[in-house]
Amino acid sequence: MAKTSMIYRELRRKYPTRVRNRCKLCGRPRGYIRRFGLCRICFREMALEGKIPGVTKSSW
Repeated sequence: MAKTSMIYRELRRKYPTRVRNRCKLCGRPRGYIRRFGLCRICFREMALEGKIPGVTKSSW
């Protein structure tokens, strides 16, 4: 979980090149998946619970 102050600081950034993408659920800045707006950890949890439509566990 990211510090609340870090999340709010990102919202007040003026220069778009300095804005860091963060997970919508936990605020994690790393491992961000842009298509879903989530970090890899939250994405995996939600996908396994079936909360993200069209996402299935792959096997080959």
